[in-house]
Amino acid sequence: MPDAALPPWAVGSPARLLAAALVSLSAVLLFAVHVRPLGYLPLVLGVALGWAVDRVLGRDLALIGVGLGIISAISLEADLSDAGMARFTVALSLAVLVPWALSRFAFHDRTITFPVATGRRWSRGQIVYLAVVVVAGYLILPFYFIGSGAYRNWPEVTSGAEIARLFVGVNAVGIWDELFFVCIVFALLRQHFGLWTANLLQAAVFVSFLWELGYREWGPLLTIPFALVQGWIFSWSKSFTYVVAVHLLFDLVVFGVLVHAHNPELFDVFVTAPR
Repeated sequence: MPDAALPPWAVGSPARLLAAALVSLSAVLLFAVHVRPLGYLPLVLGVALGWAVDRVLGRDLALIGVGLGIISAISLEADLSDAGMARFTVALSLAVLVPWALSRFAFHDRTITFPVATGRRWSRGQIVYLAVVVVAGYLILPFYFIGSGAYRNWPEVTSGAEIARLFVGVNAVGIWDELFFVCIVFALLRQHFGLWTANLLQAAVFVSFLWELGYREWGPLLTIPFALVQGWIFSWSKSFTYVVAVHLLFDLVVFGVLVHAHNPELFDVFVTAPR
């Protein structure tokens, strides 16, 4: 809850929302627009405003900011070299582990969790949705990646070793997406805002990351709904396992399309326009 005896300009939801919006805006500037160090300005202002309005809000925004700062230390353009994969592994791992450790051991808070074994069986609707994800990906992703030329934002893969690296990279980043954007960013924001406010704020961060990663051209038309749906699913399922299953099935199609785009003779099962 907000601190008592706040100054008049800090009372009520507008200042709280502005603080969180500034943090989300920083992600747009850091990753999508790629203006550094200018992008850190709204991040610092958002955390400071959040702290002035409510120390718990400021603390949680700072945890998000720490993660964003760590991620921004590297280029997010897809890189399958040894050095590139090592950079991604170290930076993205720290972006999850540092906020989690600070929250758990410095602040003694358990908002950040990664619920794997929830004890609840997936419903028939959840299982059907997994199939829907695969079909939707099959129908949409080839037209996006190949039709827009967005597949060129990923390194060309031709050898078996390169294809294997792409498979590992796509799936590893997919799991990390849910660890950071849903289990950390969305979960922390959800402590202070309604479902869809928190979801929109996390989606802005999620989509900005994906833009720099390579989902450009008209990619946000896909990534914005995907980010919002993932947050919504997590809000009612409380299951990290399920949102990861959804993401990895979608990414399996992404992997197949990327390989096919660079090697038309491979995975030639997609319906695409002639190139």
